Amino acid sequence: MSRSASYVALAVLTTLTGPTTHATQQGAQDEGFRKEEVPLAIRHGLRFLVQEQNEDGSWGGTKDATFTSSFANPSTYRMWQIGASALATQALFELGQQADQAAAAARGLEFLMANAEPKRPADWDVDNNWAIVYGLDTVSRALQHPRYADAPLAKELRIAGQKLLSGLKKYQSPRGGWGYYSDSISGWRPDWATSFTTAVAVLAMVEAKAAKLDVDPKMFTAGVRALEYARLPSGAYDYEVRAIPRHLRMESINQVKGSLGRIQVCNLALYRSGGPVKMEDLRWGLEQFVKHHKFLDVARNKPIPHEAYYANAAYFYLFAHYYASRVLEALPAEERAKFAPHVQAGILKAQQKDGSMWDFWIASNTKPYGTAFGTMGLENTLEPAD
Repeated sequence: MSRSASYVALAVLTTLTGPTTHATQQGAQDEGFRKEEVPLAIRHGLRFLVQEQNEDGSWGGTKDATFTSSFANPSTYRMWQIGASALATQALFELGQQADQAAAAARGLEFLMANAEPKRPADWDVDNNWAIVYGLDTVSRALQHPRYADAPLAKELRIAGQKLLSGLKKYQSPRGGWGYYSDSISGWRPDWATSFTTAVAVLAMVEAKAAKLDVDPKMFTAGVRALEYARLPSGAYDYEVRAIPRHLRMESINQVKGSLGRIQVCNLALYRSGGPVKMEDLRWGLEQFVKHHKFLDVARNKPIPHEAYYANAAYFYLFAHYYASRVLEALPAEERAKFAPHVQAGILKAQQKDGSMWDFWIASNTKPYGTAFGTMGLENTLEPAD
């Protein structure tokens, strides 16, 4: 959409980061894909996260070897750093089995607890919502994890969780959703929301409830209702939360082929929150994901947002695969086996020789959050051990 046009300043040739491990132009049914590669890819990804952690427990930041970080002020990059660090931390405590991985996760949680009140970077910029929603999701999941649930750290995690919930309420739009930009003259309360940011927020609140944090029921209900507004008759989701959905031109981002990166997360949020989405809707969404995967493929690693068919953007790619993997968890075992190879092959194509995964370059936060999405997404496709 037009608000993202300024990302053009961040354009970076994909060759700067080296070749991918897998062919870049093949569809999800990658002929070179082998199921045995998945555990190895997860290990390589976790190793990358441990090696790339900053001294303060974070990942990414304003460091930029390509001199392209000119999108916004430093506070915006700080908000992305908090969100990326939340995802990296979650990947390490959910998947990590080694001592160095547990130690890195602990440092990541300390960083999140010290940054539990992300502030709005500018009048037009509400990118702190990414820090809030992924910070809340990670803290809530940590509170349910055996390693932290009864540990002394749990009290501090709860305090951080409630601070993040307060931020979520403060930055909720009048229509009930959450976004990352705002009209600079609309007042301090953001006026704009997207379906996919709202879906992540709803899922974070579902986890917060499970962790027994105090979630405002009105805020939760308004978030679910906003997603229902964004759901279109076609099964796609409007990019934005509108009182009246955007028109559906044949080439629109709101067609199913342009909504592939949103359908999975929005369906999952409505399903887990008790909304109108049922099992058959989850199944249908995955079927569209597989059938039209090529429209995500052609956008991956492209430097200009929304330049691909149906206005797909590169940063839809790993986001879509991660939430597709979480939808898989809700399906019966025999259906998971049907869809899992497609999700696995798609993620493996994004892995680099250094173990990282990425789909769109936007400063040094790109690889940490991409690797977190990728490793957790791969893990979700594996059948539980007997």
